[in-house]
Amino acid sequence: MAKVLARFEVTTVGLRAASTAAASPTRTLCPQVSGRAVGFAASNFCTRRASRYASVVCSAEATEQPPPLSKRQQKKQQQQQQRGGGKGKVSEERITPKGEDYSRWYLDIVKRAELADYGPVRGTMVVRPYGFAIWEALQSFLDRRFKETGHSNCYFPQLIPYSFIEKEADHVEGFAPELALVTKGGGKDLEEPLVVRPTSETIVNHMFAQWVSSYRDLPLLTNQWCNVHRWEMRTRPFIRTLEFLWQEGHTAHVTAEEAEEETRRMLGIYQEFARDMAAIPVIPGQKSRVESFAGANCTYTIEAMMGDRRALQAGTSHNLGQNFSRAFGTQFQSEAGELEYVHQSSWGMSTRMIGGIIMTHGDDMGLRLPPKIAPVQVVIVPIVKKDADRMEVIDAVDKLETYLNGSGIRVKVDNSDGKSPGWKFNYWEMKGVPIRIEVGPKDVAANACVVARRDRPGKEGKQFGVSMEADSIVDFVDGLLDDIQESMLREATEFRDANIADVGSYEEMKAVIAEGKWARGGWSGSDEEEKRVKEETQATLRCFPFDQPPGPHTCFLTGQPAQRVALFAKAY
Repeated sequence: MAKVLARFEVTTVGLRAASTAAASPTRTLCPQVSGRAVGFAASNFCTRRASRYASVVCSAEATEQPPPLSKRQQKKQQQQQQRGGGKGKVSEERITPKGEDYSRWYLDIVKRAELADYGPVRGTMVVRPYGFAIWEALQSFLDRRFKETGHSNCYFPQLIPYSFIEKEADHVEGFAPELALVTKGGGKDLEEPLVVRPTSETIVNHMFAQWVSSYRDLPLLTNQWCNVHRWEMRTRPFIRTLEFLWQEGHTAHVTAEEAEEETRRMLGIYQEFARDMAAIPVIPGQKSRVESFAGANCTYTIEAMMGDRRALQAGTSHNLGQNFSRAFGTQFQSEAGELEYVHQSSWGMSTRMIGGIIMTHGDDMGLRLPPKIAPVQVVIVPIVKKDADRMEVIDAVDKLETYLNGSGIRVKVDNSDGKSPGWKFNYWEMKGVPIRIEVGPKDVAANACVVARRDRPGKEGKQFGVSMEADSIVDFVDGLLDDIQESMLREATEFRDANIADVGSYEEMKAVIAEGKWARGGWSGSDEEEKRVKEETQATLRCFPFDQPPGPHTCFLTGQPAQRVALFAKAY
C-alpha cells in the first residue's frame, strides 16, 4: 500500500522592496562605509509576497556541462574501456588543454579526477569521495581553528519562515532572486511559505533573541556546518551550484569594537587556510558598498587569482553591526542596566574553495594538490614484469608503506591488476597526488626506489636511487612534501603578481582588463560609477586591499584624489 508521507512544492521568488520603515543610521567601524543608512522593515514590509512567486526551470544552456561526445568519440572511449587502460596510453581520454578551452579543461578535471559529478536536478552536484576528502581537510583545519578561538558548533533548521527574510530590508532585496520556497507540505498549502536556507542570519537572530538577555551572555560565538540553496541560473561544479556545502559562523557582542575585531579575526583564519594549506596567495581586503553582503555594514574578503587570471572570492567575513539585532529585537541589559542591541558578525567559506584549488594549481595533466590537503600524499606503484619478481617487490612496497604510514604520511599502494605502470602513473598524476614512488626488481636489489614529484612533471621531477631504509625514506619524503607545498605557493604568488598592473586612467584600466589581468589603481568613484565600470568592462571592484601602497592616490576614473587603491578584475 502506497502512502504519501509528505509533498513539497518548491518555487523561487523574485521580489522588489516596496517600502521600508525609516531607521537611524547604524554605527559602524568599517572605513569608508560609515554613515550608510540602513532601513529596517516593519513586519508588513512586503504586502505582495504571495503574488510574485514564480517557478523557475533552469535551461540546458544555463548549466555548464560538457558537450556530448560524437559517435566516433564514443566508440574510441568504449574501445579504451574494453582495453582496460592498454599500456598506459590515455590520449583518447585526454584532458582538454587549458589554452584550448579553459572551461572544458576545468570540467574535465572535475570529472576525470573523480571529484564530483552532476546531480539529477540541473545545477546540483554529487561530491564524490575524493572530492569530499578535500572538503574534510578544509573542515578539519577550520573546525580546529574555530574552537581554538572560542567558537562552538551548533545547527539551525534548513527551513526558514519567509517572514524572517522580510524583516531586514537590504537582506530580502539582495537575496530575493535566489530564494527557493516550499509552498506545500503533506499535500496541503502552507499558511506561510518556507525559505530553503540561503544563509542563516535571520533564523540565527530569531534564536539569539531568546538566548541573550544580559551582557553576561556575551560574546556568543557559534558556527554551523551545513548546506545552503541559492537558485543560480548559470552553474559550474564547486564554483556555483544550486546547493553547496559551507560553514557559517554567527557571533554577537557587547560593543561595535568587539564585533569588528571578530570580523577581521575570522577573515585572518580564512587567509591562513588559503595560504598555508591550499597554497593559494589570496589578497585580503574590504568590499565596496556595491559588492558587500546584503544586510552588512561592510564585508571583508580574500580574493584569489585563478589560472585564467579571473578572480575568485574565496571567503568572506561580514560586520553586521546592529542591522539584524534591531530587526529581530536581539537585546541585552548592559552593565549600566540599559537595554542595548547586540553587535554582530557572520562569516563563511564553502566548497567553492575546492574549485579555487583546481583552478589555481591544475595543469594540462590534471589536478595538482598541495600536500597538506591531498587525500593521498604518496602513491607507491610496484613494477613487476615477471612472476618470479613479484614477492620481493611486494615485500619491499609493504615495508615502505609501513614506514611512511607510521610517520603520519597518507599513503596509497596501487597494486591493482589489469593496468600497466604507465596507466597508473597517468591516473595518479591526473588525481594530483604530490609524490609517486616506483619500485621494481632492480630497485629492490639496490635497496633504493624512484621518487617523482607531481608539481614538476617529466624527468625534472624524478629522483633515482632514493634509499628505502626506514629513517632515510621518511626524512626524504617529509622534506619533499614540504618543498612541494612551498613551491606551489611560490609559483602561484609569482603568477598572481605578474598579472596585476597599476593603472592611472580609465583607458589604461580598460586595456589591462582586456588583456585578462587585474587592474590596480586609486578609486573614489560613486556606487553608480562603479556599476558603470562593470557594465563597460565586465570587471568588478574585487576589494580595497588591506596592504595599501603609500599615497597620495588619484582615482583612475574621475581624476579626483582617492584615499585608497582598489583592485578590479573579471571574476567567477
